[in-house]
Amino acid sequence: MTQRSLLITGCSSGIGYDAAHGMAKRGWRVFATARKQADVDRLAAEGLEALRLDYTDHDSMTAALDEVLARTGGTLDALFNNGAFGLPGAAEDLPTEGLRSIFETNVFGVHELTRRVIPVMRRQGHGRIVQNSSVLGFTTYKWRSAYVATKYALEGLTDTLRIEMRDTPIKVILIQPGPIPTRIRENSRPHFERWIDWENSARRTQYEDTLLKRLYNEKLGPDPFELPPSAVTEKLIHALESTRPRPKYFVTKATWIAAIGKRFLPTWAMDALIDRS
Repeated sequence: MTQRSLLITGCSSGIGYDAAHGMAKRGWRVFATARKQADVDRLAAEGLEALRLDYTDHDSMTAALDEVLARTGGTLDALFNNGAFGLPGAAEDLPTEGLRSIFETNVFGVHELTRRVIPVMRRQGHGRIVQNSSVLGFTTYKWRSAYVATKYALEGLTDTLRIEMRDTPIKVILIQPGPIPTRIRENSRPHFERWIDWENSARRTQYEDTLLKRLYNEKLGPDPFELPPSAVTEKLIHALESTRPRPKYFVTKATWIAAIGKRFLPTWAMDALIDRS
């Protein structure tokens, strides 16, 4: 049997890193990608087929996909769109250009790569596209408006694509993790520092009392609902290997709680619950 191929984005750490190694151990031919060449080199040294791919760099997407197809003889069995970053800050302090910058990666880049892969999967007669969303793809949280907006958009695109692909052999799947220990907080700091003028915000005191402490405090304990990245990999395995994958996979109790609250609580009660958390 030909080894199944899988392209994963955002493999430098966290969910993508665990998925790349986990799926490779299961016998998949994994193409692990990252934005920075240093991370690509590190992944290659660990035994993975690693390529540079940046959602904001069209040429890098073209080159990476072309190289994958050259190595596989023109096929790709699965795509896991995992790469994303955060931009914390109050919605009123978020410049439109900052919002545009996070959409370029978290939505537009994901969409472009997905569109490039679909014709490959159509030609070969099968394929799976898995999008890594978030509990924040259907509920919200304070100081996360930019990230929430991108994940809501990603879920809308994915839900529509899933329905449109029903007449094809391509399966489209969402994974919705809650709190997972990754480097997203650390990686979001440069974006926060670039775009959010918190010192001149009407909410300066709130930034000092809440967001800044969470963003820069390395000694924060784990979230009570936190699960390791391998919990996402477990769902990815089912999404890619099951004959009948689910359209959506929840990861962590926080996602289940949010979904139940969203369904059964009135909006004012859900808002109050989020505001106190």
